[in-house]
Amino acid sequence: MKEIIIATKNEGKAKEFKVLFERYGIKATSLLDLEQELPDIEETGSTFEENSALKSEGIANILQIPVMADDSGLVIDALDGEPGIFSARYAGEPKDDKKNIVKVLENLKDVPTEERTARFVCVLSVSIPGETTIFKKGYCEGTIAFEEKGSHGFGYDPIFIPDGYNQTMAELGPGEKNKISHRRNAMVQLEDWIQNLR
Repeated sequence: MKEIIIATKNEGKAKEFKVLFERYGIKATSLLDLEQELPDIEETGSTFEENSALKSEGIANILQIPVMADDSGLVIDALDGEPGIFSARYAGEPKDDKKNIVKVLENLKDVPTEERTARFVCVLSVSIPGETTIFKKGYCEGTIAFEEKGSHGFGYDPIFIPDGYNQTMAELGPGEKNKISHRRNAMVQLEDWIQNLR
């Protein structure tokens, strides 16, 4: 089985990537699984692409093997694209999913349903030492609910209703979510590259 390092210490993301890679017969190992202690890579970029590349290139340079990273977030039209690249820390430090959701709902409290359009964005970067970093982007379009519902997933899943559904992402089972998620859609863009790993 082929193996790839996923440059994340986020348990939720790591779990989703492992499930997504399984269908390609590739074992995904996250930074949480490594015995080697690696430095935290600061996300100082101004775009999803820049932040993703900082992580994949930084870890690939240290380990000298192919590394995939992602930077993802929620983009809400009525909030001029917020929380965007600040999705994980929207309500400040330390990162707190619940506080982030509360802030979004508060900022949207007077916004009607038809204006609550949003999308999850995922940018994947694959860095192979000595080669140019590859980028692929995936989206999941939807709207922001008026209250939290569901217990699956993480982050903003309890308030995000994907287009074509009446349930939040957190009410969908992992299998259903992985069919439509922004990460899955970004992974599809990397299909050719993944096939070449086999």
